[in-house]
Amino acid sequence: MKKLLITLTLGLLASLPSIADDVLKLDWIDLVPENERNLFDAVGMPEIDHSGGQMTQSMVGSVRTELNGSQVKIPGFVIPLEGDANQVTEFLLVPYFGACIHVPPPPPNQIIYVKFPDGAPIQELWDVVYVIGELKTETLNHDLAQTGYLLQGTKIEAYDDL
Repeated sequence: MKKLLITLTLGLLASLPSIADDVLKLDWIDLVPENERNLFDAVGMPEIDHSGGQMTQSMVGSVRTELNGSQVKIPGFVIPLEGDANQVTEFLLVPYFGACIHVPPPPPNQIIYVKFPDGAPIQELWDVVYVIGELKTETLNHDLAQTGYLLQGTKIEAYDDL
């Protein structure tokens, strides 16, 4: 009986998806709770007044706590915070070029603070990249903006729109 249980357990483990299969490929709208998505456009961009009237970060929307601890892959633009000319160890990942540089920055649930302890190469800051790692629902305050998520980065990949 014990041998049968071990055999069944090993068979079950062999049939489980690999860790790579467990990575959630997210779009920015996926970071917004469903009941708040009416505050954002179809691709996850917040409704922003660029006429100059709104100068501070909008705090509209909350984070999706059920994503806490998930392995994710999300595309975005890099705003370097720590590192050198060849690699960054900390950066903000944002949904569109120029976010956080031009006022106002996106809401916290549309900014991810990324940490790469070993450094991540960034060749072209204006290119979209995929960032892969463990997502945490953690608020961080930075001079540029408040973030709603923290990502412990493990890999950066070139963006493909497939």
